[in-house]
Amino acid sequence: MSKAPPLFSEIEKLATEQRNPRSRNIDTESVRGVLDIISSEDRLVAEAVATQLDYIADAVDIIVESFNAGGRLFYAGAGTSGRLGILDASECPPTFGSDPDMVQGLIAGGPAAVFKSQEGAEDLTENGHDAIREAGVKSGDVVCGIAASRRTPYVVGAVERAKHIGCKTLFITCTPRSEFNLDVDIAICPVVGPEVIMGSTRMKSGTAQKMVLNMLTTASMIRIGKVYENMMVDLQMTNAKLVERSKRTVMIVTGVDYSTASAVLDRGGGHVKTALVMHLAKVSLEEAASRLRASRGFVRGAIEGIGYEPD
Repeated sequence: MSKAPPLFSEIEKLATEQRNPRSRNIDTESVRGVLDIISSEDRLVAEAVATQLDYIADAVDIIVESFNAGGRLFYAGAGTSGRLGILDASECPPTFGSDPDMVQGLIAGGPAAVFKSQEGAEDLTENGHDAIREAGVKSGDVVCGIAASRRTPYVVGAVERAKHIGCKTLFITCTPRSEFNLDVDIAICPVVGPEVIMGSTRMKSGTAQKMVLNMLTTASMIRIGKVYENMMVDLQMTNAKLVERSKRTVMIVTGVDYSTASAVLDRGGGHVKTALVMHLAKVSLEEAASRLRASRGFVRGAIEGIGYEPD
């Protein structure tokens, strides 16, 4: 009998590669039965993520410290994990008005892998090293590896290289913490259990990763002043929907009607934050901008004049 290679044995033991006893007969189910099983398993994901909130909070603190010092957040992943990182990064500018360079996603195989699997691209740690170098990652940046199995060579290589150049490093995996052995600053380990379809980590594992990524960037953006109350106030008015959302935000916060909100935004240069400070603090465009700089971009502080000293 031939002996299985070491990689086979390693993969065989992974939590993400186990069979799920609750879906063993899924191929005999009706469509509704299939969906019931998937839905039942999906409900376990939020609970798994909730067990990691302390670690996620620590990761947010690291990201915010980097952002405040001019640093950036890089995600590194392969396959589904890489695509999720790119998705989260790409949604930050329209949502929070952040610079596109502030959060970036790196994927094994490069941009082509977003749309079509690039087989083998994830298998070399050197590819991860190269991705970090080619992206111009610097010591003040944060690099977050994303790999459901924890073992993906490309992701491990990216995090290793980031650590070597002095970056803070994070890692999101669905492997139990007791089995996590990489040298990173913060590991986030939501254990979602075996997938409905064995090894299909685009399912529960992918959902868990997406939830964590949402938390990391949303909480970080809140902590650097991108949100007022529970509204996006640094969004970019780049399409009709965002233009109308901006007007609605001004209406909700200030109580003015539609036409007045439009006029307030015009006076604020189309910037919701500036328009709100101008209207609520009854100040000029120049003073509103100065107040926002003094308050580090926080609308509440700018309205109250915290840190602002008039000329």
